[in-house]
Amino acid sequence: MFRKAPPLLSARYEALVAEGRIVRDEAQCEAIGALDRLLGELEAQRRPRLPWGLARNDPPRGLYLWGDIGRGKTTLMDLFFEAAPTHHKRRTHFHAFMTEVHARLHASRRAGNSGPDPLSRVAAALARETRLLCFDELAVFDIADATILARLFAALIAAGVVIVATSNAEPQRLYEGGRNRDLFLPFIDLVERRMEIVRLDAQEDFRLGKLRAEQVFFLIHDAEEASRARAAFDAAPYEKTAIAVGARRLKIARANGKTARFDFGEICGRPLGAADYLAIAAAFDTVIVSDVPRMNYERRNEARRFITLVDILYDAKAKLLLSAEAEPAKLYDAEDGSEVWDIRRAASRLSEMRSQDYLDAWEARRHEPETTIDREP
Repeated sequence: MFRKAPPLLSARYEALVAEGRIVRDEAQCEAIGALDRLLGELEAQRRPRLPWGLARNDPPRGLYLWGDIGRGKTTLMDLFFEAAPTHHKRRTHFHAFMTEVHARLHASRRAGNSGPDPLSRVAAALARETRLLCFDELAVFDIADATILARLFAALIAAGVVIVATSNAEPQRLYEGGRNRDLFLPFIDLVERRMEIVRLDAQEDFRLGKLRAEQVFFLIHDAEEASRARAAFDAAPYEKTAIAVGARRLKIARANGKTARFDFGEICGRPLGAADYLAIAAAFDTVIVSDVPRMNYERRNEARRFITLVDILYDAKAKLLLSAEAEPAKLYDAEDGSEVWDIRRAASRLSEMRSQDYLDAWEARRHEPETTIDREP
């Protein structure tokens, strides 16, 4: 006897609308329809071989959901993931996933196993662990990621893994302007052939409708706000510590319990990457960054690190306190480059990170078991 199919996402979505937790949007309803269809196909995949010998269907195509910032992509992804009818599923931020892939590749190369190449071994291991991979905020900036994504995703899909991803950019705009982009083009082709492309064309940035709960963003040029920022940022004494990032240690100059404090140059001026920011988000539930400057194209590397930091802290439901030279949307002054688009996402997320809903989620995280970090002697 087959298990009962999971509730349709459309029913769950309308229930949330009725409860006043979200605002109904026609574009979101269309995206829900596509996700519902995929749920039905996943449910069909779970059914055992029919008694008269007919095999189950081939694995369904994945889904690539893209649209402007703050349109509800993550909310829809979370609803889909919760309803997905498989225990072998995983939802992760794309930065975290690729950091893990590179760590596995490094370990595989060091092991020197014979047989398939390291990337094939890593893909096979991932496919054994999960049948559904859900990525939030698929974005590619690193050439190391760009050069392996086509082979990695092709191997996962061939092994029957279904991939669902959200992104701010349509596939053709991924890694736009990136170095050696021709090496990345097979990945775009793979996405367009093996995933349904759905645009979420909602008309409103739903994050901007959330009320500000408390001041966590301070403008440096305002003397009164700058004074409040110093009082808030240095209310407690700090000590040196260090956290593990793979096999190395990242020194933190100022920490107090689960709070870490940085100047902008310390956290975005140095060549840190997603792995460092993921480790910070795991070890601390509150991060303070002071003196965020206006940036331009010449400082795009710092802007990119800042955007990655915001993305990872947002995904971890960490509390972020900032002092800056300008409001988030005006922190990057350039006319082109992928950073222009992505700073808009960071600004939208920083707006939501001031809201009561977000801070309630942060408060809930504070009651989770504390992550152990190494202390400096």
